[in-house]
This record gives sequence, structure tokens and C-alpha cells, in this order.
Amino acid sequence: MTRTDQKVGYEPRSKADRHGVPYTPQTAAADVEVALRIVAGRWKLVILFNLFDGARHRFSDLERAIPAVSQKMLTQQLRQLEHDGVVHRFVHAEVPPRVEYCLTDWGRALCPALDAILVWAAERDPCPTAAPT
Repeated sequence: MTRTDQKVGYEPRSKADRHGVPYTPQTAAADVEVALRIVAGRWKLVILFNLFDGARHRFSDLERAIPAVSQKMLTQQLRQLEHDGVVHRFVHAEVPPRVEYCLTDWGRALCPALDAILVWAAERDPCPTAAPT
């Protein structure tokens, strides 16, 4: 499995928030909640993983790559990601219209976090023992 951080590359950040002040449990939880709202949605993570290669993808390519999603839902999720600054939409002045999507720089910066979640999930014990009561 190719790690997504090798595709994008990133520098680890300090444990200070965007204002240079060290995180407290409350501020960290609040900032993570805001971030999770951006990627919350049934298809957003699947869309992001399809866009992580850095190439522009046509709407129809994304539709084929995610066959279980409806056209309406794919459009809605892409619009939300575009509104949040994660995805960039390119509209070509052609007939028929051609629309392509790719990640913004800020969207590509999400790659290491999602890679860390993949690693974390892979380390899960498939048969966890019952918790002591």
C-alpha cells in the first residue's frame, strides 16, 4: 500500500494552534470539530481519496470511480468541498460543458491526516476482547 503522505509530502507542525498559542484540550477539541465538519459526509472521504493523486478528474470519472453515489449526491458533496476550499472546480467553456475537479493546496495538506487515520485503523485488533465490567 502506498502511503498518501509519500504522494504529497508534508512537514510535521508544532503543537500550537494557528495563533501560536499552545493547545488546551478545549481548543484542540473545538478545532478538530471544525475540521471534521468539513470532511463529514457519506461520500466526501471517498471523493478526497479519489482526488489525492493530484490530477484533475472529470465529473464523469468520479461518477465511475464511485458507482454507489448518485449524481445529485456527488454534486452536493463536491459543491460543499469547493465551498470549504478543499476542492477546486474548473469549468471549460465548451459544448458540451466539461467540468474538472482537483484538490487545492489546502486540500492536499489533508492527506497526511487521512493517512494517519488509515494507519491507525489498520492497527485495530479485528477481534477486540470484551471490556472489563
